[in-house]
Formats: sequence, structure tokens, C-alpha cells
Amino acid sequence: MKALNNLTMAVLAAALLWSCATPTNIAYFQDMEESQVLQNQKVTPIRLKPMDQVSIIVNTRVPEVTAMFNMPYYTNRIGETQSLTSASGTNYSLSASNISGYTLDADGNIDFPVLGKINLAGKTREEAANYIKELIVASKQTKEAVVTVEFMNLGFSVLGEVTRPGRYKIDRDRFTIFDALGLAGDLTINGQRENVTLVRHNGQADEVFKLNLLDAGQLYSSPAFYVQQGDMIYVLPNEKRVRESTVNGNTVRSSSFWISLASLTTSVIVLMSNLSSHSSSK
Repeated sequence: MKALNNLTMAVLAAALLWSCATPTNIAYFQDMEESQVLQNQKVTPIRLKPMDQVSIIVNTRVPEVTAMFNMPYYTNRIGETQSLTSASGTNYSLSASNISGYTLDADGNIDFPVLGKINLAGKTREEAANYIKELIVASKQTKEAVVTVEFMNLGFSVLGEVTRPGRYKIDRDRFTIFDALGLAGDLTINGQRENVTLVRHNGQADEVFKLNLLDAGQLYSSPAFYVQQGDMIYVLPNEKRVRESTVNGNTVRSSSFWISLASLTTSVIVLMSNLSSHSSSK
């Protein structure tokens, strides 16, 4: 009987220690020190690729010239509606909700009004805008122009142990892994912060990066610190989450297993004690 009592105490102690273990892999940047300077040496702004879609808006001092270089719909300011007459005499009612886009073909070209085919592959938004502006001025239709290029369909996917898995848009030139995870609601408590996978398509192959959110030095030096269009980010589940995914979650490594075992042991001890008392009374 004493041995069974000792066994019960041992089982209960094991269950308590297991359930009260303090996790050490939750907080980000565990190696960061006060006043430490972190800088990514491989700053990679978004560069346009084939099949990317962008909006291109041209503004000049002359409404007729402006209409020549724009798709049928454009806007000067969000929410503003403006009517213009094209060079052919067609009247256009322009609003922000009707902005049309250009899709880069397999060679990275777009078919732009007046200028014809323009290659934008490999260019940032700023480089593309400056390039188009130079071509417009060189066409001698106007001496000055303001060209605005915006991303339209560029995005990335986040899967696994995050609050809101899904596909999200890239809305600026430099988009970090924290921007991406922030849009997805951050990792759940069950996500592996030290083992985040990013898959990137480069030409004909996919490149895999492993990111450790606990290690600021490794993270900031990674080529995957800046997210690019088409990236897929996957957050692996931790061991606790994997255990919970079994049929009932009760494995030898789960606290519920040890608690169940302790309960069973206690029940056996009580039963044997009752039997022993009953035999003694006889």
C-alpha cells in the first residue's frame, strides 16, 4: 500500500511539473541587447516581374495630353471625379474606383498609350515611374509630366499557426516579414517562432528560407527578411499543438495523460484500500 501511495505522489508531481514548465521560445528577439543596432544589409525593394499588375497614372498641365497617356479611367486624387476629352474627342468621366491596370507580359512588357511597348521587368515603382516620364518627355508631347506607379495584384500567402491565414497584398516597396505576419494577426501561441519557413519562386525554381524570430541577428541578415510578391510563409506548429492534433490529445508527453494516469492510480489505491478493510473486518 505504501508503494502505491508513493507511486501516486510521483505521478502527480510529474504531471504538475509538466504542466507548469515555463516556455522559453515565445518572446521575439531574445538575443537583442539595449541600444543594439540592427540593419539588414540586403535591402530588397519590390521589383516588377512578369504577370505583375500595376496602375500607371500620368498627369500634365494640359488635360488633352494627360488623357492621351492614360487608360480610359484615372484619378488625380482619391475620391475625385474628373471629366476629360481625349485627343480623339471622346469624353471620359474619371473616378478612383475605375482605375485600370497594366499586366506585364511574359517578357515584362506593357502596351502603353502613345509610347507602345515598354519593358518594366526588374524595375522598382520609382524606377518605372521615372522611366515612363523620360519616354513621355522624349515623345515631345509635353515638356513635363508626373507619373505615379502603384502595385495592384502583388501579394503573398501566410499559412500555418497564425491568427488569420490567407493571402495579403503588398502595398509598399519595402515589406518585411513582420509586416507580413502582422497582417496575418501574428503567430498563435502554438506557432514555432524559431522555425518559420518562407518559400520564394525564383525563375524556374523555388528557394526555401528558414527564419528564426527569436534570433534578431539571423533574422535581419536573411535575404527573406524583406518579403517579395508571390512568397509563401508557413509557420510550423509546436510540439504541444502536434500532440493536441491526435485523436484525444492524450500521449505520453501530454500533461493530460499524466493527470489521467494519476487519477487511475488513485482510484486503484482507494479500491484496494476498501478491499483490504473489508477483508480485515472479517
